[in-house]
Amino acid sequence: MKKYNLLIVEDHALTRFALKTAFESSEFVVFEAENAMIGFDCVKSNKIDVVLMDLGLPEINGIDATKKIKTHYPSIKVIILTSHDRREEVLDSLRAGANAYCSKDINPEKLIDITKSVLNGEAWFDAKVAQVVLDAVSSVPAKVDEESVVETNLTGREKQVLALIVEGLNNQEIAKKLDVSINTTKAHVCNILQKLSVQDRTQAAIKALKDKII
Repeated sequence: MKKYNLLIVEDHALTRFALKTAFESSEFVVFEAENAMIGFDCVKSNKIDVVLMDLGLPEINGIDATKKIKTHYPSIKVIILTSHDRREEVLDSLRAGANAYCSKDINPEKLIDITKSVLNGEAWFDAKVAQVVLDAVSSVPAKVDEESVVETNLTGREKQVLALIVEGLNNQEIAKKLDVSINTTKAHVCNILQKLSVQDRTQAAIKALKDKII
């Protein structure tokens, strides 16, 4: 069984301990950092696959830390883990390249499942966070860019899939929702990423909302 290297960047020792205990019982090798600088050093010295990132870190916050990690190590997945769901923090986290945004009161087993899905290329957002994003975008007057619409060239079905990605659904959930096979869903997602010229589902969701594609 493959072991994944997971880094927990969290300034509260008790929270770090609880997360480490939960993930070490699964197929993860766990590294710890109490602040962003230690986290950067850990990323440089180890082949980290995924980071659990707290937002409220001292000195360098989780958003800036995420941006730096994704800039220098774009293949590393970053999961924001926070007790906050303020609009600007949510949007800034997504802009920084976060692959998932989870509440700290999430069930540990659910968090492990989400982490595994993110490692497999999925994106995941807490339901109330997804609504924050949708509300924020819908409050901005629509800006029609006909050239951009032509360039995206998404089919009707691909727009349906993209809308579900924005809602935070994974491939299996999308397949069930649309009553199609998982392979068909994966093909649609792949086409969407290519047509939008983005690297992952998170960036696809951000582009969809920002450019009013859906």
